[in-house]
Amino acid sequence: MILLLTALTFQQADLIVTNARIYTSDVNRPIAEALAVRNGRIAFVGSNRGAMALAGPRTERLDLTGRTVITGMVDAHAHLLGLGQALRTVDLVGTRSYDEVVARVAERAKTARPGEWIRGRGWDQNDWADTRFPTHAALSRAVPNNPVYLTRVDGHAGLVNAKALELAQVTAATPDPSGGRFIRDSAGSPTGVLIDNAQGVVSRVIPPASRTQLREQTLAAIAEANRWGLTGIHDAGVGADGIGVYEELAREGRYNLRNYVMVRANDSVLDAFMRRGAQKALHDGRIWIRAIKITADGALGSRGAALLEPYSDDAGNTGLITQPPERIRSVAVRALKAGFQLNVHAIGDRANRIVLDQFEAALREVPTADHRFRIEHAQILSEQDIPRFAALDVIPSMQGSHQTSDMYWVPARLGQPRTKGAYAWRSLLNTGVVIPNGSDFPVEAVNPLISFHSFITRQDAENFPAGGWMPEQRTTRQEALLSITLWPAYAAFMENESGSLTAGKFADFVVLDRDIMTVGPEEILRASVLMTVLGGKVVYRATPNN
Repeated sequence: MILLLTALTFQQADLIVTNARIYTSDVNRPIAEALAVRNGRIAFVGSNRGAMALAGPRTERLDLTGRTVITGMVDAHAHLLGLGQALRTVDLVGTRSYDEVVARVAERAKTARPGEWIRGRGWDQNDWADTRFPTHAALSRAVPNNPVYLTRVDGHAGLVNAKALELAQVTAATPDPSGGRFIRDSAGSPTGVLIDNAQGVVSRVIPPASRTQLREQTLAAIAEANRWGLTGIHDAGVGADGIGVYEELAREGRYNLRNYVMVRANDSVLDAFMRRGAQKALHDGRIWIRAIKITADGALGSRGAALLEPYSDDAGNTGLITQPPERIRSVAVRALKAGFQLNVHAIGDRANRIVLDQFEAALREVPTADHRFRIEHAQILSEQDIPRFAALDVIPSMQGSHQTSDMYWVPARLGQPRTKGAYAWRSLLNTGVVIPNGSDFPVEAVNPLISFHSFITRQDAENFPAGGWMPEQRTTRQEALLSITLWPAYAAFMENESGSLTAGKFADFVVLDRDIMTVGPEEILRASVLMTVLGGKVVYRATPNN
């Protein structure tokens, strides 16, 4: 009798969820009504009857009365520390003019300490009536004594005031760095706008965040991610200090996220992490360190994306190559030999072709079957390069919300013929690849349902344009769900641990207030997260005021 009771107790679930509409992202059982959790993992998915068979005296029971459950959402390209910093700096997202930017910074300057750097993020001149890049004059007049650094929404350009230029010793005589550009006036003097690698000339003189600040930023960003239903992210470019803070918090049990970390490709940092070797599921599955991030070009919004032909609205400018092609190949070879994945930022068609060429060369040198190299963004592609992703087993990691943010001005940048290769999700999917979806936050809003909605509709939150922008590139709703669940797991070598609600995988799931798989497309962005569960534990629960 004692032995029988012991066996029954050992088999009982810690948590049972019943009476739900569960979308599992598992082809073998795509829809279920109940699940059971034991020791942080899924023990059962199926019927209410089957789940209740695992109930015991200590089992927590959650009756969802018909609400929707999906697998924990994963942002396949995000910047956690960037979000943490953005939550604590001047928010410039949505500003409608340069005057509004200056006013927000001036308000922050009223409480700044003497000499303190004022940081901000999110301006986008494409949203202003005057879409030209600003100059620092108005900003310098409003805030003359504190250095100011304002990052453009895409992270590939910055705006600084005169004080910041002075501290960085940037003058008319300062040459443009490789892979970067100082925007200059007719006299050759810097206007305060820094493109791509030119940002580093000024940012190097900004005091780095302290470890305490990094911890605070990380915790704030994790809480914000959980609030929107994220149980995991792929963190696109993190240095040694940031990774150290992540592991420190994870050891303390305070890291409520599964983070697939891409190591920022500084040689000394790479050497250290390659000596350590690929790290998987550290600290109860919170941290993975087995990927490398390189940036090959700039961004389309700041005309830094590298194009095969000049910009249609900037004759003579073909963008910037920020990384020598031979370095991409050499890092790819090192990664293949060390068992690391290489993920390269490439937005323009020229940059994408260069990266594919270098991947192909590296794979000839080190033939590898399951490398899962990735191109991050893959926004603008030449038609002839689209099949090469599948041919080389390269994963296009794309962000749905970029398309719906950029569609208003992309035709002016590219001209109509090239626009056909922009955000070409269906064309890529038809070749047999998968597309892990993301937001690139804080470039875009954290909410993963924005990119889910974009994949389905190619429309913004106001359902513009009617029928969708280039609607032939839309995905199905099931593909959109996989793009924020199972496909990110595959893109991170985590498909056996997460990505679907399947017995044996981590019990990561989200409860929503409406069924995003059946409601009208215009209803999707009204969906709210009621609960986010990581490893069977609630890490976010909505309150009446949320």
